[in-house]
Amino acid sequence: MRNEKQEQGRREHAPRDRAAREARICAAALDVVAAHGLRGLTHRAVDERAGLPAGSTSYYFRTRIALLMALVDHVAAADLGEPPQTPARLSPDALSRLIAERLYGLLTDGRTRLLARYELSLEAVRRPELRERLEASGAIFRNLLAELLRSAGSPDPERHARQLVAWCDGMLYDTLAGAGTRHPATRADLAAGVHDLLRAVLPQAGAGN
Repeated sequence: MRNEKQEQGRREHAPRDRAAREARICAAALDVVAAHGLRGLTHRAVDERAGLPAGSTSYYFRTRIALLMALVDHVAAADLGEPPQTPARLSPDALSRLIAERLYGLLTDGRTRLLARYELSLEAVRRPELRERLEASGAIFRNLLAELLRSAGSPDPERHARQLVAWCDGMLYDTLAGAGTRHPATRADLAAGVHDLLRAVLPQAGAGN
């Protein structure tokens, strides 16, 4: 009877143990990519970074593309975090601050993830299956932003979300890897930039200035 209970306990814990191990591997892979680029991403390098026995990463992710796919999902889940709690009607100023705070978080605490995301995006140019996964994760962010813009009064939230995402991506890249690295954007810079864009697309924002 004791052996049966022990076996049942092992079966119940197996999915949680596997998920925890996969998350640990993905976190290590993230660090490897941020430090050494995708050329440095090997199963052995991830094992070493994670402090796991040799062969652990290849056990859970047999191929390189499987590891890359898992890394895309890991980055997307971490970037999304908890959906923001917003009122049914969001003011342009509040939306500016909300977006600016998310951007600033990516440039500071999320810098490693951001570096990995750029590496993965370039790799996806040559790997259609990776591109599909990236586009699917990106759609989640665009849809969320479209809903926020709709709550702030946008007459065309899907189009305005695409425009705002394009600006955000450009600002993030410029600050992280472009000419803006010498003068990184502050929270105030980001909030002012977002607010300028919202003034152009939200009737309420334009009317208030």
